[in-house]
Amino acid sequence: MKKYSELRLLAEKSKPDFIQYYKKNKKQLAKNDAIVHQLHDEYSSRIDCLSCANCCRTLGPAISHKDIDRMSKALRMKPSDVVSTYLKIDEDNDYVFNSMPCPFLMPDNYCSIYEYRPKACREYPHTDRKKFSQIFNLTVKNTSTCPIAYEVLTNLIKK
Repeated sequence: MKKYSELRLLAEKSKPDFIQYYKKNKKQLAKNDAIVHQLHDEYSSRIDCLSCANCCRTLGPAISHKDIDRMSKALRMKPSDVVSTYLKIDEDNDYVFNSMPCPFLMPDNYCSIYEYRPKACREYPHTDRKKFSQIFNLTVKNTSTCPIAYEVLTNLIKK
């Protein structure tokens, strides 16, 4: 993978190819997640998320009430204090972090609440999800942030 700083440009350049692939292969992709999951496993093992952390720097995951409860335990705070200290409600009426990068991202790219992080963070970049075809467009969007998502789609359209 080329430098992460080039990722946004590479993803934007590849976006029409990703969309074209999906239009041609939507039904086939909906029937079989195996190839995507294989690519996910391959690139997840090759790419070190700690050397990147683009997702933690730039994306604001939706945070559920379960996430707030889990985070409050990790932080030894009341859930209402977690909300007032770290969260805001966005235009979709979801809780998100009130600032980016993520307030729990440490200088070494580790997460200070890793074991208690929100579900959206746990599952990112979602390329190992069942019924992957349902989130294909989200994955296209994620290619500009995540080298794993970029490599999965780049190699998927080569197959």
